[in-house]
Amino acid sequence: MGGYLRHDGLPGGVDTADTRPGVEPRPAGTPRIVGIVWGLLILNTLGSAGAETIIPLPRSLIQMVTMGALVAAFALALTVNLRLRFRASAFLFLLTLLLVPSLISSAHLESGFGALFRCGRFALFVGTLWLLSRWWDGGLTFVRHHIRMYFAVLGSVAVGAVISPGAALPEIYGGRLVGALWPLTPPQIGQYAAVIIGLTVLLVLGRRTDRTSAAVVIVPSLVLLALTHTRTATLGMLIGLAVAIGSLILTSAAARRFFTWAVLCAVVAVAGFSSAMQAWYMRGQTQEYFSSLNGRAKVWDALLAAPRTTSEQVFGVGLGDKSFGGLPIDNSWLAVYHEQGLTGAAIVVAIIVVLAGVALLRPPSLSRACAIFLITYCAIASYTEAGLGDASPYLLHLALAASLLAAPAAAAHLPTPAVPRRRVPRWARRSEVS
Repeated sequence: MGGYLRHDGLPGGVDTADTRPGVEPRPAGTPRIVGIVWGLLILNTLGSAGAETIIPLPRSLIQMVTMGALVAAFALALTVNLRLRFRASAFLFLLTLLLVPSLISSAHLESGFGALFRCGRFALFVGTLWLLSRWWDGGLTFVRHHIRMYFAVLGSVAVGAVISPGAALPEIYGGRLVGALWPLTPPQIGQYAAVIIGLTVLLVLGRRTDRTSAAVVIVPSLVLLALTHTRTATLGMLIGLAVAIGSLILTSAAARRFFTWAVLCAVVAVAGFSSAMQAWYMRGQTQEYFSSLNGRAKVWDALLAAPRTTSEQVFGVGLGDKSFGGLPIDNSWLAVYHEQGLTGAAIVVAIIVVLAGVALLRPPSLSRACAIFLITYCAIASYTEAGLGDASPYLLHLALAASLLAAPAAAAHLPTPAVPRRRVPRWARRSEVS
């Protein structure tokens, strides 16, 4: 996806890089602190609104924790990358460009001073990704960080369900699983479970993890996903896995076997459990309510019908809480259009198209398959979930995809040190001649 923006020397050590033009130094390794920074970014995007928890947590306290996590992530990333060595990519360039309509629209203060605060948060989020891009080399290191952190989040959900099933399955959410220790909504939990299930399955197919470790992640995550009754996450996971595994079929026998067995299991499941699957999918809703996408269509129609000035159409009304008329928008494209205008929507389209295009051009590999899964999942979820225009888990998923699509860093070509010639005594040379 790009090359290094070289400054002078490797971060945190002696400069052993070749300074000749065109030579790209390779990182000596990914420091452990990078994983901590990635975990802090995930903590920042968990959000502060959701179900009631067992121990009531003030929203101000939750926001303090999430914002503190972002500030700490930026500070740690800066500490580990003091030489400001970046790896340029089209994804990061477009993400930075998205700040422009965000700032222009938020400066009008139509959404209040909170819009400027969200712009600052978004800028800090993007800056942290730039600092971490130093270690984007197409490897699976960030995939493992992603799985571990979200599995820890799901662990807190499971603990909350064990401690207080009533709080974890409240009637206000129709008996769907929520976070009882940290305020997480069913769509959030479903998203986290679906993403780590898909990534873990791909790691198993690529023989990058054993089946026992994978089962420890996949089985409980599947249970939590089923308890959330989240249709978007389930469909995104299944379609994303189908596309990702399809990209490996020609080069992986394990992928071919898994795909065959998955199709057979799907046929059996549909034939034997169609009524149960339909009941789970409908969640007890009427056909009319389901056809209106749980009432989302009414909000979308009202948003599109609202009068807008030319400036609002081009740049939006400023970063907000992804709502319109007090109701959630629940669509990434309409949320971006509302807050960042047609300019922001065009940039987000470019981000998806660029990532998908690069993925198609890369040769088949496990990293490419993981990136395809993430891109497909985010594209599907964008229809009923907001988050592609601001700091969110979806942008983190796409950042992970960008790191997987980055070309491996070229090894630094160090000049071969000159070996001094051993002087041969004159009498020895005479003996060799004789």
